[in-house]
Amino acid sequence: MTAGRQTPPMIDPFGRAVSYLRVSVTDRCDFRCVYCMAEDMTFLPKREVLSLEELDRLCTAFIEKGVRKLRLTGGEPLVRKNIMSLIRSLGRHLKTGALEELTLTTNGSQLARYANELHACGVRRINVSIDTLDDKKFKAITRWGDLHKVMDGIRAAKDAGLQIKVNMVALKGVNEHEIGTMLEWCHANGHDLTLIETMPLGEIDGDRTDQYLPLSMVRARLAEAYTLEDIPYKTGGPARYVEIKETGGRLGFITPMTHNFCESCNRVRVTCTGQLFMCLGQDDMADLRAPLRASEGNDLLYDAIDEAIGRKPKGHDFVIDRRTKQPAVSRHMSVTGG
Repeated sequence: MTAGRQTPPMIDPFGRAVSYLRVSVTDRCDFRCVYCMAEDMTFLPKREVLSLEELDRLCTAFIEKGVRKLRLTGGEPLVRKNIMSLIRSLGRHLKTGALEELTLTTNGSQLARYANELHACGVRRINVSIDTLDDKKFKAITRWGDLHKVMDGIRAAKDAGLQIKVNMVALKGVNEHEIGTMLEWCHANGHDLTLIETMPLGEIDGDRTDQYLPLSMVRARLAEAYTLEDIPYKTGGPARYVEIKETGGRLGFITPMTHNFCESCNRVRVTCTGQLFMCLGQDDMADLRAPLRASEGNDLLYDAIDEAIGRKPKGHDFVIDRRTKQPAVSRHMSVTGG
C-alpha cells in the first residue's frame, strides 16, 4: 500500500463515474451451461490466476478509487478453494463504510454449505442463476447440475437471511414457455426475478441464433397475462425493473441486444487473471496483474487503472444474426464473469 497518495475517482471519457466492480475469482465451474461454455472446457493454469491475497489487494485498490459495490463472480465463485477467506477479508470494507455492498453471483450448488458464513461476512444479497424449474431440462441446460441441490441451497440462503434474486437466461425453444412459472415461483418465495438475453461471448457447442430470444417479445407476452408497471428500482446493475401487480414482486430485464444500457454504465470487470475489461462486449482490456506483481506499493496499479478508465468505450457492439457466426468477443462469459 502506498501511504499518502490521493488517488482520483474513476471518471470515464463520457463523464460516467465507475462505482461498481465485478471480479471473476475463478474461470472454473461445476456446471457447463450450454450458452456459457463448451462441455470440454480447458481452464487456465493456476499460475496465471491471481491469488486470494492479490484479489484482495486489487479489490481494495478499486475501493480506494471509488468503487462502492463489489460483486464476486466466476465461473462459480464458491468452488474457488478457500474463497470464504477472501470474502471474510473484503467484509472489512463494509464495516468501515468504504464499501456499500459486497455480493456475488452463484449457480447455487454450494449455497447450502456457505450461506450462513456469507451472511456473517456481511453479504446480504446474492444472485442465483436458474433457467428452469424442470429437473430434466435443468440437467440438459447445465449438463452437470442438480436442481435439487440448488433448491436446497436457495432455502439455506433464505434461512440465513440473504435476499435472493434469480437470474434466468431466456432461451428460445428451451425455457421461453416457463417464464411465467418461474415468475410465480420466485414471487411466491419472496425472490426477485431478472430475465437476461443470451450474449455472443465465446465459442459454444451450438448456434446462438437458435438460442436468442428478444426480451421485447417476452415482455409483450407477459403483458397479456400480467399487469407490468415500470418502477425506478435499481440494484446498481443494468436491469430495468417492473412490478407485477398480480404478485407484488419485481421483474427485471437485462437487454444487451434489444435495448442496450450503455449510456448509464458504471461498471468494469476484472478477470481472475487480473485483466480489466472496461466493457463486457469489447475486447479492449488492461493488464493489472503485471503492475500488481511488480511492486508492493500500489502506484503502478493506480496508474494502470487510471489509463484504462480513460479509454472506457461508450458502448458494446453485440450482434446475433445468421451472418455473424462468430461470437462478438472470443472469451467465454466464465472468464470475464457474469
